[in-house]
Formats: sequence, structure tokens, C-alpha cells
Amino acid sequence: MEIKLKNNEIRELLGIRSPEFPKYVTQILNLANQNAQATRPKNVGQLSDLIKEFPGRTLEEWERWYLERYPDAIDRATDKIMEMLRSLKATCEKIDRDMVYQWVRDLVINKTFMGLRLQDAILKRLAEEFGMEYRPATPEEEGRGIDGYIGDIPVSVKPTSYDHQGRLPEDIPVYVIKYKKEKTGVKVIVPDELAEKLREP
Repeated sequence: MEIKLKNNEIRELLGIRSPEFPKYVTQILNLANQNAQATRPKNVGQLSDLIKEFPGRTLEEWERWYLERYPDAIDRATDKIMEMLRSLKATCEKIDRDMVYQWVRDLVINKTFMGLRLQDAILKRLAEEFGMEYRPATPEEEGRGIDGYIGDIPVSVKPTSYDHQGRLPEDIPVYVIKYKKEKTGVKVIVPDELAEKLREP
């Protein structure tokens, strides 16, 4: 048996009043908080640990217990978010239609293409690293699980999540180069055995 509790139902069951906010306010405040990092542990304490230490039962007890330990935390976090909101507002005033058009175009055209051709970029960069040529696989080679060649070595380029997807239809008979998308780019993991082979004269 499964029972699903919605957030507002949990609040109701615990007797917590939900504050009323105009449309979009919580999304904007979440963004401002994320950028300001106002509710990080260094500002408000490690809440997941604190709630475990809390010896009481009621919301009123929790509020009193928390504020005794962090009397200025909520005010400080509020000030940080207000400062970020002022920055966001100033930035919003600079946004015009052309800027929005450039952002949408970059997302739809450039970033989509980057995602589709990421394997090529990885192969090209590794070929440069080892002073070799590279080429993408032909459709027939792709059918055999090959994404391209560095020199004359067939390789496959897969995300690090590939192993965990529970579906490995092909038994890849080639070296598998893994990559992981990160905030600022992509981390590429080359198997040691392949790196040694590519370094061979």
C-alpha cells in the first residue's frame, strides 16, 4: 500500500500555517537565496543535524530552541537575500528583447548542438592531447558500439551514468571513455590502459 502526502497536507497535519505569497514570489526568492547562499549552514547552522538534536515536540519549542542557538540567523539571511534582490532588480532593468533573443538562440541552437556533438568535441580534444588524428564513426561502426577513432584505436564515449542505466544492449568491444557534465564544463575520464596505448610512439 502507498500513501502520498502533499506538502500542504504535511503542513496541515503538523499544524503549520502556510504563508501567503503573490504569484512568482517564491520562485524569485528561491533564486535570490540560491545566489546569495543565505541559508547555507555557515549562516543558519546545519539544519538537518540541528533538528535531530532538538529534544522537543512542538513547532513553538523548535522555534525557541533554534533561536536561542542562532538568534540573528534569520535576520542575517533575510538581509543577504534583500541585497541579492536589489542586484537582480538592477540586472532585470538591463534586460531587453535583444538580450532575451540571444539567450534563447544560444540555448536552442548552440547548446543543443553542443550536446549533440559533445562526443566529437571530446574525441578532438583527446586526439590533440596525444598528438593524433581522430575521426567520428561511420553509421556501420556506430552499430557496433564505436563512437569514433583516436589514431587507429576504436573508442566509445559514454556519460558516467551509462553503467547505471540498467540497459547495456551491446557488449562494447572498445575502450570506453566516460564523461561527466559539471557546472563549468565536462570532466573526461580516460581508462589508464587506453592512455598508455595512446602514448605509445
